[in-house]
Amino acid sequence: MNLLARIAFGSRTLWAAAAAACFGSVVMALVAQHRFDMQPCPWCILQRVVFLLIGAVAVLGAVSAGTTGRRSGFGRGLQIGLAGVNLLLALAGAAAALYQNLVAAATHSCDLSLADRIISGLRLDRWLPDVFEVRATCAEAAVSLLGVPFELWSLMLFLLLGGLMGLLARRAMD
Repeated sequence: MNLLARIAFGSRTLWAAAAAACFGSVVMALVAQHRFDMQPCPWCILQRVVFLLIGAVAVLGAVSAGTTGRRSGFGRGLQIGLAGVNLLLALAGAAAALYQNLVAAATHSCDLSLADRIISGLRLDRWLPDVFEVRATCAEAAVSLLGVPFELWSLMLFLLLGGLMGLLARRAMD
């Protein structure tokens, strides 16, 4: 019996778990920001956006896992496509977290970085400033939880989500 067959959770449950992890991570970031005054930098905000996108796609995956029929060509293709989109988003999020840890956190100015341009271009900071407004430089935003920098927690979650998306795509192909 292969590993995929031994996993007891259905695809819908795995998609829902991915969505919950993504939305939960953003809620935790907002609690840290508004309750504990840990202000976000541009790369923090960009990672929030990526988590929200992955979560939204995961909700679509959970809904479609139960309604499209796993064995139908359309249902399988949709599940593989959604998992592929989320895998790419997870890799982008992992790259952002790694860049924040290795480069941006060491500088006292991250003005006009790629993250700044994306956030400004999407105008998210104007629509929902409490969630998406940049309020610190990357060096100022350097915070650890249990001795591990926040961005490395994000990196671990992005990698876990990427692995989960690979599993979901593989399941849809079988």
